[in-house]
Amino acid sequence: MRVLRAIHLRKTRIDHALETATSSEIFKAPDAPAAAMNLSGEYTCPMHPKVRQKGPGSCPICGMALEPVVASATNGDSPELRDMSRRFWMGLALTAPVFALAMGAHLVNLGNLVALQKSNEVQLLLATPVVWWAGWPFFERAWKSIVNHSPNMFTLVALGTTMAWTYSIAGTSVPWLFPAAFRMDGGAVPVYFEAAAMTTVLVLLGQVIELRARQKTSGAIRGLLQLAPKTVVRLTQGGADETVSIDTLKVGDLVRVKPGERVPVDGTLTEGNGVVDASMLTGEPMPVMKSPGAKVSAGTLNQTGSFVMRAAKVGADTLLAQMVEMVSAAQRSRAPIQRVADQVSAWFVPAVIGIAAITFAVWLFWGPNPTFSYALITSVAVLIIACPCALGLATPMSIMVGIGRGAQNGVLIRDAAALERMETIDTLVVDKTGTLTEGHPKVVEVATSPGFDARQWLPKLASLERASEHPLAAAIVAEALVKKLPLTAATDFQSTSGKGVCGLVEGVCVLCGSDKFLSENHIDVAPLKVAAQKWQAMSATVIFVAFGGKLAGFVAITDPIKATTRSALEALRKDRVRIVMLTGDSMTTARAVGRDLGIAEVMAQVLPADKAAVVQQLKKEGRVVAMAGDGVNDAPALAAADVGIAMDTGTDTAMENSGITLLHGDLMGIVRARKLSQLTMRNIRQNLILSFAYNVAGIAIAAGVLYPFTGMLLSPAVAAAAMALSSVSVIANALRLRNSKLDA
Repeated sequence: MRVLRAIHLRKTRIDHALETATSSEIFKAPDAPAAAMNLSGEYTCPMHPKVRQKGPGSCPICGMALEPVVASATNGDSPELRDMSRRFWMGLALTAPVFALAMGAHLVNLGNLVALQKSNEVQLLLATPVVWWAGWPFFERAWKSIVNHSPNMFTLVALGTTMAWTYSIAGTSVPWLFPAAFRMDGGAVPVYFEAAAMTTVLVLLGQVIELRARQKTSGAIRGLLQLAPKTVVRLTQGGADETVSIDTLKVGDLVRVKPGERVPVDGTLTEGNGVVDASMLTGEPMPVMKSPGAKVSAGTLNQTGSFVMRAAKVGADTLLAQMVEMVSAAQRSRAPIQRVADQVSAWFVPAVIGIAAITFAVWLFWGPNPTFSYALITSVAVLIIACPCALGLATPMSIMVGIGRGAQNGVLIRDAAALERMETIDTLVVDKTGTLTEGHPKVVEVATSPGFDARQWLPKLASLERASEHPLAAAIVAEALVKKLPLTAATDFQSTSGKGVCGLVEGVCVLCGSDKFLSENHIDVAPLKVAAQKWQAMSATVIFVAFGGKLAGFVAITDPIKATTRSALEALRKDRVRIVMLTGDSMTTARAVGRDLGIAEVMAQVLPADKAAVVQQLKKEGRVVAMAGDGVNDAPALAAADVGIAMDTGTDTAMENSGITLLHGDLMGIVRARKLSQLTMRNIRQNLILSFAYNVAGIAIAAGVLYPFTGMLLSPAVAAAAMALSSVSVIANALRLRNSKLDA
């Protein structure tokens, strides 16, 4: 099985803060391909994938905890999660008595300055380590955001808690300096240590919940990594079995795979048999019997039987490893819809600070007594309830889960842009050979012109076709080998893409291809035209052959239609997708296949360059076009389409020019890809609406718009809980994609 050779990250807009961050924080060149990166120990930000650093930390732009570029195969907690959990529990232990003292002051009339002042002093001692030790990571991130000119959620949290704590420190330390209107009976000043401490603890709780939820978004990659066994049974030169680490395997080593074990590397069976289940890797539901000569891929499961295989690809070269790399790179790419959140985020924090300032002024000059207390509490609540992270996470969390879900179903997505565009396609252009058909053609007829002997010109034709990469050429070579015909070397080989090939075999010019190609070379195909058309009417491809400038005969080749092609095309038609078939084959053959599959629009004898032109023309008509193909000659059209879809059974060139690759070459993968795109984009829109609505409503309520009607105000602690839950709700909604049904 061929694997993806080039994995490119989409270039994305680089934030001003990213450009001004230090080199120790960001050391990856913005447009470096993922394949060139050393992924070991490297961390990145889910909202800003250009950020890279060695080891865990926080993003210099948004302040979020970084996560590994490639998830670990284990489910262990991250260092960031362990640290936040420790700070949360210790902060909670200190905050509980602060909360009790604060509530006691409201519920019980302490009656004198000493009792209330002592309560304030105890709260100061307990709340200060909560704010400045447990919440220290928030202040670090806030300072980093100021240095990098990128205010974020932690800027608001730090500003709000600092305001509450600073006011409370002053009220406790020098209460006599406050105006009489600020003091209670007895002269003590009411303080807000519980607001500062509770806010810190609840934001910590939100971080813990968010980090745990974010770990689940890497479940697809973790599942792929867990497919590879840690140890393998390798055969020594003497034929004995030895158990070794998978890291020690080399190309050419012989490996024994027993029933119930996973295949450790890509390779070929040399002895024995096994029934191999590849569902976790390709989405193919049915296990396949493997015998000597069959290829197997790392991560697939040997259900029954025992076999020995020779390692062909190990380490990073295996299909499994390249799937992990591709999925990781795709999850870090950015969808065009992300621009909405980017534009809002650019002014979000400054706008919130402005609203908080206005809120403070309104309550200070027009609020009820004590006006300063109301002004302080409402402005702090506004700062704390605002959550830019919910907006920032709306798109990348859904993209991460969606792309991982696709990988589990045999749909590899190169980047988020391809996933987004797949939802909007209304036209599917498909190649015939290897896409609609199996791509394993067989010779069914060899017809000869008078005066020629097929046993003379067929080996020469096969000798010439050995130099071609086309599946039809492989069928001719295979036919010659089955008949045990002698093959010789060909010289002066020339290929005219989409038409035919020519060259010298034993000093004689051999020409083969379509009737049009031979006619262009002044060879009359009329004597065999009627016989050829009969085979073409039965969906066979006819290759005419000229030997020494004269028509020698033709070869009829059939390629069975894939079992899933009809159901896939029917599902797409129900989804109002227009189907267009492009092929370099003759019109007679193309129409026969089209009738069989119910494809009304058929274009035959189309050259590779013309395929791309057809795609461009459809786009000019306002169509959103997906192109599905598997050959080198499909590459221009795949690149020209809005979404290129390649079969992994095809060439590397086709896959490198595609946004989506279907493992196992199953056209139902197109149906799954479209369904996945629809579900993911709907999920993203839900997240954006949820985060927008939350911030608009939350900020308004925190500012006190309901107070004139209900007398209700939002305390900073409640605002902190709401802020924490907003990010978690976005992630939880994205995680629903893990259980989505992709089959029509």
